[in-house]
Amino acid sequence: MRGVTSLQRRFWEAVEPLHAVVYFAPETAAAAKAVGLPSWWMGYFAGRVAPLGPLPEPPVTAMLFGFAPRMVARSLPDAWKYAEPAVVLQSRMDAVEAALKRILPVDAPFHELADLLEQAVTGCEYAGRPLAAAWSSVAKPATPIGRIWLAATVLREHRGDGHVLSAVAAGLRGLDTTMTHIGSGAVTREVIQVNRGWSDEDWDESVARLTGRGILDGDLKLTESGIVLRQRIEDDTDRLATGPLDALGSDGVADVVRMAVPLSRRIFDDGAIPLPNPMGAPRP
Repeated sequence: MRGVTSLQRRFWEAVEPLHAVVYFAPETAAAAKAVGLPSWWMGYFAGRVAPLGPLPEPPVTAMLFGFAPRMVARSLPDAWKYAEPAVVLQSRMDAVEAALKRILPVDAPFHELADLLEQAVTGCEYAGRPLAAAWSSVAKPATPIGRIWLAATVLREHRGDGHVLSAVAAGLRGLDTTMTHIGSGAVTREVIQVNRGWSDEDWDESVARLTGRGILDGDLKLTESGIVLRQRIEDDTDRLATGPLDALGSDGVADVVRMAVPLSRRIFDDGAIPLPNPMGAPRP
């Protein structure tokens, strides 16, 4: 299990930035504005779930359970009054492709990496994974950079859906799961609270739940039991995401890491993704 966990983490660290640039690129924000969405967060939530159609707030909060319901409700379903999901989806994909073309070197092995990431996607199972399933149904772009982003997005949401399953099985709510990240030192309250929309009252209630369970101590650090729980969630998340690695085989995984890491580093070094960031993604 330890070997699988380490390999999964390395794979995620290598590929995640190829997807996550969508959250920070100015092209994405400009595209959302161009189709009529009046706020950045409306573009975020509408763009993230566009393949699922014009959803209201409750199912989106259930899938993106790290966000406060009130934050999602400020954007959905109102976003669909301004732009249809298909329009939002296409504008978002065009925008992130433009961003990656701007940032990445023209001589990178895009075709080879696209083929490998799409091979990894064939190993995804979608039961209990609505976001990944929805993105897997999106038509393949014509360009290799577009294909890379879409495949990285399916893989990212597949892993993320699995993380939600693991956290819920451990008896954690969305903010509780975030608090265990903070308690581990991976991210800070300053980075997360504003970005996820939780009030101080929400925060205090989560602290009370987790200290009552012996997961956090008086300094809001993970206790020994909390460390064990956090590791179990991460190990379960890795285990639930092994299908793509199995589809690639060890040589394929090594090739993805070899090709993706320089591109992901370029994204960070360009300033296209901040450090630290709300995803807790490191520069690989």
